[in-house]
Amino acid sequence: MELILPFLRSDDAPLRNGALDALRAMKGRISPYLPRLLEDGDSDVRLLACELVHNVPDDEAERLLCGLLEAEREPNVCASAVEVLAEIGGSGALQVLALCEERFRATPFLVFSIKVAADRIRSQPAQPSV
Repeated sequence: MELILPFLRSDDAPLRNGALDALRAMKGRISPYLPRLLEDGDSDVRLLACELVHNVPDDEAERLLCGLLEAEREPNVCASAVEVLAEIGGSGALQVLALCEERFRATPFLVFSIKVAADRIRSQPAQPSV
């Protein structure tokens, strides 16, 4: 894992994509690294980390992505997080999405993406409590 992570910073797209594919294949082993990747100083690394969030349980993924959206200033990184939340997010993500939409109200593509994600989340049947 530690040997592959630096390749997420590569300027060589095939190498970077190969590293991403290798990390995806490791499924549950990426979880301890995600908080650090989602806080990385390089917005490209944060964007790629959003893709890797698919490899953790949905509740953890939602928590990580909501934490990212609360502070993220790069619209493309937010868009990547919103895209994943549209697939896996629950009602707990709605408030964070609304706050992100307000913060980026001057960025039409992101406002639109957030509205679509929120509508998808609202349309999902409620999960029964265990």
